[in-house]
Amino acid sequence: MKVIVLGAGLVGGPMAIDLAKDHNFDVYSADISQDSLDKLKDFPITTINMDLSSEENIKSLVKDFHMVINAVPGFMGFQTMKAIIEAGKDVVDIAFYPEDPFLLDELAVKNKVTALVDCGVSPGMSNVLIGYVDQLLDETHSVLILVGGLPEVREWPYEYKAVFSPVDVIEEYTRPARYIENGVQVIRPALTDAEYIDFPGIGTLEAFNSDGLRTLAETIDAPNLKEKTLRYPGHIQKMAVLRETGFFDKEEIEINGTKISPLDFTAKLLFPKWELKPGEVDITVLKIEITGKKAGKDVTYTYDLLDKYDPGTQTISMARTTGYTATMAVRLLKKGLYSKIGITPPEFIGKDPKCKDFMLQGLKERGINYIETIKES
Repeated sequence: MKVIVLGAGLVGGPMAIDLAKDHNFDVYSADISQDSLDKLKDFPITTINMDLSSEENIKSLVKDFHMVINAVPGFMGFQTMKAIIEAGKDVVDIAFYPEDPFLLDELAVKNKVTALVDCGVSPGMSNVLIGYVDQLLDETHSVLILVGGLPEVREWPYEYKAVFSPVDVIEEYTRPARYIENGVQVIRPALTDAEYIDFPGIGTLEAFNSDGLRTLAETIDAPNLKEKTLRYPGHIQKMAVLRETGFFDKEEIEINGTKISPLDFTAKLLFPKWELKPGEVDITVLKIEITGKKAGKDVTYTYDLLDKYDPGTQTISMARTTGYTATMAVRLLKKGLYSKIGITPPEFIGKDPKCKDFMLQGLKERGINYIETIKES
């Protein structure tokens, strides 16, 4: 199968490498950054230097491929998906754009495209597990997702390193958070409702509202659904100060006759400080709690994940947990285990236990282990 990964960054590159180790795939990687592409030179991957912001470039590029992985930054993601679907190509997506992916469902059905969206860690594998449990329960009462990608070593002042596109990280601090409470959608600013939560082996982390429910708000019939992002204590306040001061604003301002976006200025200063240096260890923390009723009993399903940088393959944890979910989704489609035409969020995959088991097994083989706990009362 001829597969192309659009984007060769922190997550896109490791995805291409994972697929290239599998003799079933002929792998290509495209990116505007030659430096990113050069990091793939030691692997059997054909690289293409191209501007992926052009829809026409995308359509022309993907026409000769069996499948596409969309790993561009979020602000480009929706238009890139649209172009891929218009080209009639099956696609696995991890771009996490702010737009509703179901807006592309009619187009995908028309072009007979299977499009798996949000196939990362969370959203992504978290949705698969939630979809699986939802179909087991007679009633689903609540879903809570806590997730964060962090450096193992905390360094002042930010105690954070960007383990995926830094522009998308800032989006988490500015995009309003949507969640479901008592059957009603609530919209709150990001970074709100901070709380301290203890995690074994890590310590105390800070959780805040973020817009991570995405399709779950529409597809899971439960009165309470919420997703929160995890950071080390103190990080939230710093980000809130920057946001409220205007450092994350996109509208240009004039300084000494020069117009500049505050976000561009902030990114120029922050990103070098947030860069994860080679060999630095990052960790991914995920906890999912799903409560409901089964056979008249109250039951809670909990899934825990703690993953770290792999020194053997020199792959950061966020690339492992996000990227390998997507590459397992590619294998899922290749094997014909899932073939529904249209837009498919991961929770639809999870409703088929065989698909859920296939994804978990592939991740386990790559050292990514989700721990399941079931409590009845």
